[in-house]
Amino acid sequence: MHFIFDAIKIALRGLLSNRGRALLTMLGVIIGITSVIVIMSVGEGAQSLILGEIKSMGSNLVGVLPGNTGKDGPPASVMGIVVTTLNHDDALAIADKRNTPHVAAVSAFAKGFGPVIFQRTSIQTTYSGTSASYPVVQDHDVYLGRYFNESEVTGTSKVAVLGYQVWEDLFEKKNPIGEKIKIGSESFRVIGVMTNKGSGGLFDFNDQVYAPVTTIQKLVLGINYINFIRVKVDAATNVDSTIVDVENLLRRRHKIKNPKDDDFTVSSQSQALGTISTVTSGLQFFLASVAAISLIVGGIGIMNIMLIAVSERTREIGLRKAIGAKQNIIMTQFLVEAVVITVTGAIIGIIIGVAISFSIASLMSYLEYNWEFKVTLLSIFLSVGVAMIVGLLFGLYPAKKASMLKPIEALRYE
Repeated sequence: MHFIFDAIKIALRGLLSNRGRALLTMLGVIIGITSVIVIMSVGEGAQSLILGEIKSMGSNLVGVLPGNTGKDGPPASVMGIVVTTLNHDDALAIADKRNTPHVAAVSAFAKGFGPVIFQRTSIQTTYSGTSASYPVVQDHDVYLGRYFNESEVTGTSKVAVLGYQVWEDLFEKKNPIGEKIKIGSESFRVIGVMTNKGSGGLFDFNDQVYAPVTTIQKLVLGINYINFIRVKVDAATNVDSTIVDVENLLRRRHKIKNPKDDDFTVSSQSQALGTISTVTSGLQFFLASVAAISLIVGGIGIMNIMLIAVSERTREIGLRKAIGAKQNIIMTQFLVEAVVITVTGAIIGIIIGVAISFSIASLMSYLEYNWEFKVTLLSIFLSVGVAMIVGLLFGLYPAKKASMLKPIEALRYE
């Protein structure tokens, strides 16, 4: 043990005497460790943002998406592929308590993105076709005026309710009730403004214009399908039974006998949380693994510098072997030096990685994102452990070469 401490002292003395070369040697390790720390921290922050947004919608929400989840991943509609297997009548059937007794409210959604114009002001935003029960489903209240009613949805009325941010952008918070705006080529009469539900998250409820789902379908988008359905259940304890009721209802409506042939996906918020956690964690570790590849580059640099050290210290090695130092002592000395270099680089990388992660978290918080600053012990232990392995692996060849030198030839070396 005393020999190990002496070897560490010699290694640190060598680093301090050749600071520039040592820093360049450690650079690959520093970059690799910094990347691993930052990626895992940013992954944790992004996961907290996404899960926080989903949780904020409530534990008693059920989502219905077009397309089957299957064994290969989420529904195709989640991946941006247009799937047309849900329609407005499906949402109306789900809202019927004879079919689903524990459903409190249902809203169908048909979404588009494009210019919304008031007089000479034009903004690019999302326009959402919804059911009249949208405020109940999403717990999103009206700030000014009113929301549209069922008769306006049935009658394909051209009325619109502004999100809070859209109201600011188009009307500068002046009274918009009764004014006309254009969505696409159609004119809509503004009848209300929604409350400020918060912005900067994954779903920006403020930066939207809301209109009857039938109007957006037929007059703006020219489609006969909807993008998804959200169902509010009367109590969280009835979510599972409601999912079964909705699945059975849609199978009857779509004439599906085998559940494997479902052309829809019904899931609760908790199921969505589990799926998203799995996906984000997998992606996070994949990216960290890719970043760790730079450690191999750092390891090659360490091997090169250790080979140079063996060449520079050939006479020292010969002298030590001449006075009785065994091969394993010489080999251990050089292995310890390689590990000291990598662990020192890892410590510097951890400090830089934590600092960058904290800066990113602070910036995201300043931008009003629900972003957690989190650097896990796992990422730190993993970084140091990998660094030690890299040091051992890439220091092994130079150490072996040093230990195999013959004393007489080493002493003659110039």
